[in-house]
Amino acid sequence: MFENPAEQIRNQLIHMYTRSELRTFVTLILKDVCNLSLSDIVACKFNELSDKEKQKINCIVNRLKNNEPIQYILGKTEFYGLDFKINSSVLIPRPETEELVEWILSDIKNTNPHVLDVGTGSGCIAITIAKHLQYATVDAWDISEEALVIARENSRMNHVTVQFSKVDVLEEHYSKKKYDIVVSNPPYIKESEKEVMDENVLNFEPHEALFVSNEEALIFYDRIADIAKKQLKNGGLLYFEINQTKGEEIVQLLINKNFQDVELKKDISGNNRMVKAVK
Repeated sequence: MFENPAEQIRNQLIHMYTRSELRTFVTLILKDVCNLSLSDIVACKFNELSDKEKQKINCIVNRLKNNEPIQYILGKTEFYGLDFKINSSVLIPRPETEELVEWILSDIKNTNPHVLDVGTGSGCIAITIAKHLQYATVDAWDISEEALVIARENSRMNHVTVQFSKVDVLEEHYSKKKYDIVVSNPPYIKESEKEVMDENVLNFEPHEALFVSNEEALIFYDRIADIAKKQLKNGGLLYFEINQTKGEEIVQLLINKNFQDVELKKDISGNNRMVKAVK
């Protein structure tokens, strides 16, 4: 008797994941393994799977049982309508970061801005801005060479030009470049918050891109704001994604550094998630 692969996937994972998560898994797995369209999956238009397809699905399901994120298993994800390769060297791009990019794109009036993305990871922010602003000049920094390899691959895959550089922002860095926009989604989760985090984040995503010490929770915001003060043009914009519990502190930090028109913005879930400031 022909076995429905969607039902097989759901039945094996039903006790670990929500219905919504299971729908997403079924769609992503069958699109990736069987090259099925969403309409075929919804209509249950399945052929008998080959042994190779069955093995691949079983491997994916077993990794999901181990709480590994589906994005790392498949080696790809979507961000702001673009495809990105990812692995455990980079964070999985989040919807909240899409909101940050949307804010930037809606603000930009200059058709050829100079943009700096600090802590680029997969390159999702820098590449998306470069894709949507044809004449932008975009630089992107990261401390991780492994992350920069992925970011460069994503730049090529999305047919955009981004200048990637290995930079440790906590070290002294000298550059004469001037930017219209500096943006960063730096590490901002305090070590003390680990106990309430999901296993799939703790066990698989790169900790150096996630966590800061409890004592220096704003270390990256402080340093990147100083870099922005030097390298933003007058009237240039600084954007941060932030820890929702630190919004007011980051606003005050920027005011203390003489940034103007500091604005704290909530994400779609109602959490303080983004800050913008003007030099």
